Amino acid sequence: MIWTMHWIQIRLYTLCEALPSVRENREKAQMSGARFIISSFVDYEIQRGLLIKPVLSHEKAYAIICDNCSCENMTIAVWKQAAKIYATLYAKHFTVSDADIIIAAFCIVNSYTLVTCNTKDFEKIDELQFVNWL
Repeated sequence: MIWTMHWIQIRLYTLCEALPSVRENREKAQMSGARFIISSFVDYEIQRGLLIKPVLSHEKAYAIICDNCSCENMTIAVWKQAAKIYATLYAKHFTVSDADIIIAAFCIVNSYTLVTCNTKDFEKIDELQFVNWL
């Protein structure tokens, strides 16, 4: 199984990693051979945040994430899927941020399971598989 992470705020990762349920779920997934992926879009969001508000503990936490993950680029198929998701949500009068739509499209196109604490918006997106480890 492949998991992709959605930790836009490194502070959240640092706090979550300290929680036994998150740490246990990550370790269990790794022991079962799971790979962790960060999309180039999420990497951009994190890098942007670190440049705007540099905090050494956040930079160290992201370095640890990067040591245990690989980063994958966005493809044309992801952008097309994002447009379909947006249109579907628009027709249902749902509002979801563009960032969340792009992250969901990346997961759907690549058949990845999203690890997130933000279930509220992601549950509106059909076909997306996600888990909340909190």
